[in-house]
Amino acid sequence: MPIRIPDDLPASSILKSENIFTMSESRASHQNIRPLRVLILNLMPKKIETETQLMRLLSNTPLQVDIELLRVDARASRNTPQKHLDKFYGDFERIKEKKWDGFIITGAPLGTIPFEDVYYWEKFTEIVEWSKHNVTSTLFLCWSAQAALKIFYDLEKVTRDDKLSGIFAHQTHHHQHPLVRGFDDEFWAPLSRYAEFNSDEIKKHTDLAVFADAPEAGVYLAASPDCKQVYITGHPEYDAHTLNSEYIRDLEEDLEPILPVNYYPNDDKNEKPRATWRSHGNLLYSNWLNYCVYQVTPYDLSV
Repeated sequence: MPIRIPDDLPASSILKSENIFTMSESRASHQNIRPLRVLILNLMPKKIETETQLMRLLSNTPLQVDIELLRVDARASRNTPQKHLDKFYGDFERIKEKKWDGFIITGAPLGTIPFEDVYYWEKFTEIVEWSKHNVTSTLFLCWSAQAALKIFYDLEKVTRDDKLSGIFAHQTHHHQHPLVRGFDDEFWAPLSRYAEFNSDEIKKHTDLAVFADAPEAGVYLAASPDCKQVYITGHPEYDAHTLNSEYIRDLEEDLEPILPVNYYPNDDKNEKPRATWRSHGNLLYSNWLNYCVYQVTPYDLSV
C-alpha cells in the first residue's frame, strides 16, 4: 500500500522514479480506507532531503499512510525554499487539536548547544508534552531523542568532545519484541551526533527497554513499555551520501571532523560510500508502523 502525499511535493517525483508506490491526494480521496495519519516535525536544515528519506521508509509496508509536515516556527530557512515551507509545512497551532496515529520528530544540528539556548526549546517542549496525549506512538530521532529524554526523564545532556560519525555495528536485545522482530543479532546503522547515550544510565534512570546498543556508541534503540515513545539515536533513514555531505560541511566550517568510521571504502574519502543499512532501516520503520502504531491505534482517533 502507498503513502499519500501532496501531488506536487518534490518527494513524490523522486519516489515514483524509484518505483515506490505513492498515491496522490486526489486519487486517495476516492478510496474508502481509513489511512494512518502520521505527522513529521522536520527540524533538519535540508528539509526536502529529509522528508524524502523518511517517506521512502514509511512507504515500505502494506499500510496506507497520510503524511503531514510540521515546522516548529515560521523562521526562514537557509537550506529550504520559503515557498516550499509555506506550501507544505503547517504550524503547531493548526494541528494541535487533532489526534494522530504516528509522529516522527527528526534530529537537528544542535549537538553542542545547551537545550536552554535552543531558540525553539520552549515550543519544542510544548510539542513533545502534547504528543503524550495526542499521538499513539512517537518516534524520536537523534537530537530529538536526547531532548525527549531530558523532557520525560530529566536526563541531563551529555556531550562528547568529538562527533560520533560513521557506520556502527549494534547488538540486538529482546529479540521476541515486535519492535525488533526479524532483526539480525548484529546490524549496521549510521550515527552522526555529539550526544552520549550511556546504556547503564538509561537503564538506571528510566523505564525504557533498550533494544539495541553498541560498546563504543551506547544505546541505539529504546522504547517505553507501551511503545508510545520510541528512541532512535542514529539515522537509518540516511542515504549513502548523507554522511559524506555532513563531513564536507564540517570541513568547510573548520570543525576539524574525524573521518566517519566504517564508511568510505578503505577509509579513502575520495571513494564512493555504499549503504550497508537499508534493510535494517526499512525493517525498523515497518515494525514501528505496524506494531507500535497500526496494531494499537483506535479506528476513531477522536475517541
